[in-house]
Amino acid sequence: MKIRYGTRGSKLALHQTRHAVAIAQACAPDCEFEEVVIKTLGDQITNMPLFKVGGQGLFIKEIEQALLERRIDVAVHSLKDMPHAMSAGLAVLAAGCREDARDCFVSVKYESFASLPAGAVIGTSSLRRRAQLRSLRNDLQFSDFRGNLDTRLKKLEDGEVDAIILAAAGFHRFGWHDRIRHYFTIEEMLPPAGQGIIAIQCRSEDVALLTPVFATFADLVAAARAEAERAFLGVLQGGCSTPMAVHAEVVGDELKLHSFIGSVSGTEVIRKVHAGKVSQASEIGRIAAEAMLAAGAADLIGASHE
Repeated sequence: MKIRYGTRGSKLALHQTRHAVAIAQACAPDCEFEEVVIKTLGDQITNMPLFKVGGQGLFIKEIEQALLERRIDVAVHSLKDMPHAMSAGLAVLAAGCREDARDCFVSVKYESFASLPAGAVIGTSSLRRRAQLRSLRNDLQFSDFRGNLDTRLKKLEDGEVDAIILAAAGFHRFGWHDRIRHYFTIEEMLPPAGQGIIAIQCRSEDVALLTPVFATFADLVAAARAEAERAFLGVLQGGCSTPMAVHAEVVGDELKLHSFIGSVSGTEVIRKVHAGKVSQASEIGRIAAEAMLAAGAADLIGASHE
């Protein structure tokens, strides 16, 4: 069986996609895999923050379209790029390649976030990161920062900013642990849904056919995390224009879900923690989202769109 897999063309996307495919190929040695690189709208727009572009799924829409048009058979995504609502006729086949979900602090001049002087400039376009950083310190400045990992590191080394905040997963996948100066705890900086997880997407009609191919790729902990976090998103419908975060921790058969919604200024913050059994992952996500709404999250979500 020949399987055409679609992926974005960035260095990180290709690296993690090929790793995921290698796992599948070891499980299904008789399958032939063909790579199809697809440029998404998010890849094309590099001169403005994503929250100003608007919409969801900016890094996956063109790849989903290729699936629906049968130009590819599976798509490999960073789960954090996938909105809760998928195109009709598509399904998440498997979640795996779980990495450290935390955000990290990277700087040439400073050892840690705490050591930054007042007025220091941090490179990040993420409203989620800005809101949480402002809730920790209100004496920092921010610079819009887009581009792949190499581009951002080059801008940092050229002195355009004092520090950058990025997902630790990307550094880990490249083996660049030594570039990380500091890891944020989830109490300081809660990650977005799906950070550190790779998702395989396919047409709904092909799930039964392809499940055995990706059996060793599939990770039960990653799947439980994804289920809870995406159930949370499904209720609140937040995108990159809302400072929102949700992260599930799984220990044994217990799941703990941390959630965050804040104002863009970071002056208003709602944090919640809900726990239960892994088997109740979706329900925990929905309960957490409803608790957020009861605490006033709708006002913060609405304000972020004004």
